Amino acid sequence: MALKKGQPTPPCHSPGERQEPRNLETLLQTLLDEDVMKRRWAARDLAEHPAAAEALVTRLRHEKDATVLQVIVTSLGCIANEVAICGLIDCLYSEHTLLRNAAIEVLKELPEPVAPHMGKLLHDPDPDVRIFAVNVLESLRHPQVEAWLLEVILKDEHINVCATAVDLLGEVGSPQSRDALRALKQRFPEEPYIQFAADLALKRIGAG
Repeated sequence: MALKKGQPTPPCHSPGERQEPRNLETLLQTLLDEDVMKRRWAARDLAEHPAAAEALVTRLRHEKDATVLQVIVTSLGCIANEVAICGLIDCLYSEHTLLRNAAIEVLKELPEPVAPHMGKLLHDPDPDVRIFAVNVLESLRHPQVEAWLLEVILKDEHINVCATAVDLLGEVGSPQSRDALRALKQRFPEEPYIQFAADLALKRIGAG
C-alpha cells in the first residue's frame, strides 16, 4: 500500500476571522450540521478548544466530505493533546487514503506528542501500519529517529518495511548505522533492492 505525498499541512487557524459566535457548545453543535461549509468552519474554529478533541475524533469516523476531514485533522494537530494524537494515529489504520495521508503529514510535525507511541506503531502486527510509522519518521524532528530506524532494519521481518526504513536511513543516518546496514544486507542476501539501498545508505553516510 503506497503512501501518496499530500499537500503541506496548513497552519493552525488564526482567531478573529469570523464574527459569528464561536463558543465551544455552539461549535460542537455546528460540527454536526447538514451544511458542509458550516461543519468546515466549526472544525476550523474548534482548533482553539482542546476540550473538543474527542468530538473531533468522533466526527472523523462519520464525516464524508474530504474538505471537512482535512480541517478536522489539522485542528487535531493544533490541539495535539493525548486524545487528539490517538485519534490521528487511528487514521493510520483507515482505508481512506486521503484521511490517512493527511494524518501522516500532521503527525510528522508533532515529534514530542508522537514519540511515546512510536515504539508500539513500529511493532504493529500490520506491516502497512509499520510502513506508515516509518513515513511519519521522515520529517519527525526527534533525536530517536535513527535509533527507531535501526531497530526496524535489524528486527523487522517484512522486506517492504525494511526497504522503507533503509531509504530513510540513507538520508538521516550517521556512521553508527553502518553495522546495522551490513547486517540488513546479510538478512536479505537475495533481495536486489535491499542490497542496493543499503549500499547507497552506506555511501551517503560515509561508511561504505
